[in-house]
Amino acid sequence: LNILVDTGSSNFAVAGVPDPDVTSYFNPELSSTYRSQGIEVTVKYSQGSWTGVLGTDVITMPKGLYGSYTINIATILESENFFLPGVKWHGILGLAYDALAKPSSSVETFFDSLVRQAKIPNIFSLQMCGAGLPVSGSGTNGGSLVLGGIEPSLYTGDIWYTPIKEEWYYQVEILKLEVGGQNLELDCREYNADKAIVDSGTTLLRLPEKVFSAVVQAIARTSLIQEFSSGFWTGSQLACWDRTEKPWSLFPKLSIYLRDENSSRSFRISILPQLYIQPILVIGDNLQCYRFGISSSTNALVIGATVMEGFYVIFDRAQRRVGFAVSPCAEADGSPVSEIEGPFTTADVASNCVSSVSFHEPVLWIASYALMSLCGVILLVLIVLLLIPPRCQHRYTDNDVVNDESSLVRHRWK
Repeated sequence: LNILVDTGSSNFAVAGVPDPDVTSYFNPELSSTYRSQGIEVTVKYSQGSWTGVLGTDVITMPKGLYGSYTINIATILESENFFLPGVKWHGILGLAYDALAKPSSSVETFFDSLVRQAKIPNIFSLQMCGAGLPVSGSGTNGGSLVLGGIEPSLYTGDIWYTPIKEEWYYQVEILKLEVGGQNLELDCREYNADKAIVDSGTTLLRLPEKVFSAVVQAIARTSLIQEFSSGFWTGSQLACWDRTEKPWSLFPKLSIYLRDENSSRSFRISILPQLYIQPILVIGDNLQCYRFGISSSTNALVIGATVMEGFYVIFDRAQRRVGFAVSPCAEADGSPVSEIEGPFTTADVASNCVSSVSFHEPVLWIASYALMSLCGVILLVLIVLLLIPPRCQHRYTDNDVVNDESSLVRHRWK
């Protein structure tokens, strides 16, 4: 089975029944080592969801890790907008922390199981390739997942590390963004609203709405195109050029500044337009059409595949840091399409760009405001009851008590 590697979720799950959009599936009845736990689990992503049953089974690694290891696996029985037409994968490997595991953090993740059983270092690294290549092409664009270490042949230059701010997603701290070398001049907290994460399971670079608007304006202002459809920026339209033209020279470089392990320093990762102006479709013999590889987000800045394809990314869980190095496969027409530079001083930004109040999801903000409003209403009622004559007061019975269990937040969303 082909498995989607996702650093933005924590469950390992594979198709467990036939599905019109998958070519293969895992039949647990044919496995002598599969053990069902009988626990139903549902996982919801920013796009799509699935429901399945938790179990355990034995896995082996084709190279490097010799031996058999027992891991938790969910067999997907129902899904919605998860398996899509034309996808080449049959399941998902969540590599984030157990805090995101469903139905609870007590479900040991795939990688935690390997670290415990195989005694490998608590670190993995990921090289995603495909820069400048058609998104909907045939076959695979390659790449590597290294469990337990770093492979020197997969990067050039130095590795730059940024601290993991919180261990659930791989949450990092972004200090500023530049378009064509020009600072967006936003408050750095805007870049981390309400979190900034490194997520291989998200296709695009996703930016909080205010940041997205500023980036689009800056790109439009600095690009060499005078008239451009708004539908291209919102993702509803493609832009097409003659196949002999390469539109990337018309667009600016995009740079993201991350705080270094030394908090008084920062470094920047930069992607050229070959990574965010993405070929999608060929029309006839002459036209190549492209999409905008950046979108808006209501709850996070997400460094997704659009950016990650430019770098070898190290998830050093042992030292609570994420590393970036230039990837040798991040080339288009023989020229690099990504850069890393530093160090830079952080004197011009706040000492902490991440909100000190750690509400993980917007729903928690809503819940907090709702609870404050409810407390206000209760206080008002109590004042009224104190002021009115006792004979008018209602004597409450057990039947009047409301147990609002539904207000408990049970799910986190990507």
